[in-house]
Amino acid sequence: MTAHSHDGHGHAHGHAHAHAPDRFGRAFALGAALNVVFVVIEAAYGILSNSVALLADAGHNLSDVLALLIAWAASALARQRPTARYTYGLRGSTVLAALFNAIILLVAIGGIAWEAIRRFAAPEPVVGETVIVVAAIGIAINGITALLFASGRKGDLNIRGAFLHMAADAAVSAGVVAAGVAILLTGWLWLDPAVSLLVGAVIVWGTWGLLREALNMALSAVPGGIEPSEVQEFLGRLPGVARIHDFHVWPMSTTEVALTCHLVMPDGHPGDEFTLQAAKKLHDRFGIGHATIQIEISADNSCVLEPDHVV
Repeated sequence: MTAHSHDGHGHAHGHAHAHAPDRFGRAFALGAALNVVFVVIEAAYGILSNSVALLADAGHNLSDVLALLIAWAASALARQRPTARYTYGLRGSTVLAALFNAIILLVAIGGIAWEAIRRFAAPEPVVGETVIVVAAIGIAINGITALLFASGRKGDLNIRGAFLHMAADAAVSAGVVAAGVAILLTGWLWLDPAVSLLVGAVIVWGTWGLLREALNMALSAVPGGIEPSEVQEFLGRLPGVARIHDFHVWPMSTTEVALTCHLVMPDGHPGDEFTLQAAKKLHDRFGIGHATIQIEISADNSCVLEPDHVV
């Protein structure tokens, strides 16, 4: 017996997601376009002003264009209908996109750090005024783009990845402005790579959580907002349930969670209404939208999937 929360509340949840792609689709398009233009401007002035911080920021912005395109593509793939081969559709692409974006961000920061360390050994003159003006424009562009994704960052790891990329770029640009001002006031050229390293460290600290969560999702770990013991306790308290086994909770995408379990009910099958209501409550209480519940009448441990070590 299977039950899915496709009744009233479940459909409302699905329709809510149906509107999201249009809104974020425009955000992806605008964000990518703004950053492509800015990358060209920033790289050109970075070369003219001989600023590693400005060039590093341009490189980081270029990685963000790629990140936005990946996240955008994943959002589009997640809306594709299921097929005979991909029975869940391509919802898992959002998990892969979040993972790739976390890795891309860390690799970009690694490149910034490498060039900054090289500049420590051989400091080069920097045109501070140019650095300040161009980086200040970057703060505005990246800040605006980050705001486009701010509303979806808590409910969707894929959108959160896009948001973090743009917020990180705004932070890097702010650091570049600070370096430019400090160099103008002091003439200390080592401030340019030093600020790059400092901002990079801050971004790595903020990105680590995204990488960890995306990796957990890719490995089908229980999503962070759900406590498995609480779900099992809820199911165990349902009328007539003697035991629970073959219990699994995993993310189907960055926004959808699935559950399967066997409920042993020796007093007999409770009927379809029982499983439908159980699935609805799992959705309402834990955000689990795809629940598959199998009822077992026998209490003699005959199910081959009952041992905890069997998957």
